[in-house]
Amino acid sequence: MSALRIIIVDDEKRIRTSLRHLIGMYFPSAIVVAEAGDVESGFSEIRKHQPDVVLLDIQMSGGTGFDLVKKLTPINFKLIFVSAFDKYAIQAFKFSAIDYLLKPVDPEELVKALHKASSLIHESELSLKIEALMSNMNTVTHEPKKILLKTHDAVHLISLEDIIRCEADRNYTLFILTGGKSILVSGSLIEYDEILSNSGFFRAHHSHLINLHFISKIEKHNFQIIMKDNSVIPLATRKKELLLQLLEKSTK
Repeated sequence: MSALRIIIVDDEKRIRTSLRHLIGMYFPSAIVVAEAGDVESGFSEIRKHQPDVVLLDIQMSGGTGFDLVKKLTPINFKLIFVSAFDKYAIQAFKFSAIDYLLKPVDPEELVKALHKASSLIHESELSLKIEALMSNMNTVTHEPKKILLKTHDAVHLISLEDIIRCEADRNYTLFILTGGKSILVSGSLIEYDEILSNSGFFRAHHSHLINLHFISKIEKHNFQIIMKDNSVIPLATRKKELLLQLLEKSTK
């Protein structure tokens, strides 16, 4: 198996040096073929070396990592973002199933990301991930956020406004969508609750995560939620007051 060829794009030389050192120490089967400190040099080095993986900073002098991604589209390499903590950006990565590393980079997380990157990824799947990420980072047009959902035979890019609710199915999660559609994906409801809870979704019951926009009514006497698709969702007793508070806030 040939060595994984990596390019590091970051405007801080000490970060590039640190990443190169970590790769040499913890992932010797990879080789750093080039470094770059800004968007233009990053574009040039990537076009010149055609790497397998690019470790890409978000905030750089002369532009952002997203500017570089736009210049390089379509992407024919694995992409791992490296960033200082930014809650909004991290949420966008999770929605888009794009790998990211937080500064300062943890060696174990780096190795995990590189192992994942060394596995085969279909170019069409990566293109969907990039499309999802760019959409989720778009704060100008306020487009609905999109989430990438992978089944055993396909990759789906779904707008949050099309998700009515999610239901636990052992180690899987069933997404119930508008138009009578549904998608069963690998991953627990807990995982999707962490991703969606700040985007208008509410964990009404240990097995149910609902989109607040699709609530039709709440039956207080028997703790049930009637959704706009007429599905009936149980409401945990301890969640009743919190749900009512959230709905009251959303109408102000």
